[in-house]
Amino acid sequence: MANTYHQVYIQVVFAVKYRKAILEKEWRKTVFGVIGNLINETGCKTIIVNGVEDHVHCFLALKPKISISELMKTVKAKSSKYINDNKLLLDRFEWQEGYGVFSYSHSHIDQVYKYVANQEKHHAKESFKTEYLNYLDKFEIPHDERYLFEDLK
Repeated sequence: MANTYHQVYIQVVFAVKYRKAILEKEWRKTVFGVIGNLINETGCKTIIVNGVEDHVHCFLALKPKISISELMKTVKAKSSKYINDNKLLLDRFEWQEGYGVFSYSHSHIDQVYKYVANQEKHHAKESFKTEYLNYLDKFEIPHDERYLFEDLK
C-alpha cells in the first residue's frame, strides 16, 4: 500500500508546575495560539487549544509518525520558552512534568471541541484535580493519586 491513512484524535491535558494559577487571562489566548502552532508544525492538526489559569487542554488530530511523547516534549518546552522569553511572568515559568492523553473517535469531535471551548464555564463548577481524576476514571486508567500532581515545595 503506497499511502498511510489515519484517523487518530487525542486530547492532551497538562498543568502549570505545582498547579499554580498563573496563566493570566490577558495573554493566555496568545499562548494557546502558540501551542496550536507548535502542534501544527509537527504535522499534526490542532482542533482547539484552551484552558484556564492552571492547565491546558489540546484537542488534535495526531499524525501517526509523530509520537505523543515527542509532541508533548516539543510543545511544552517551546511554549515555556515563549512565556519566559516574552517575560509574561516575573518568575521563571514551567509546566508540570507529565500529562494526560485521551483518545476519541471521529463521532466525538464536536462534543470534545465544545467541552474544551467551555473551560472557564466548566471550571467555575469543578476543580482541575476533580476534572483530571474523573478523566482517569472515565477512561479506566489505573492511577495512584499520590503520584498525579507535584505538590508545592
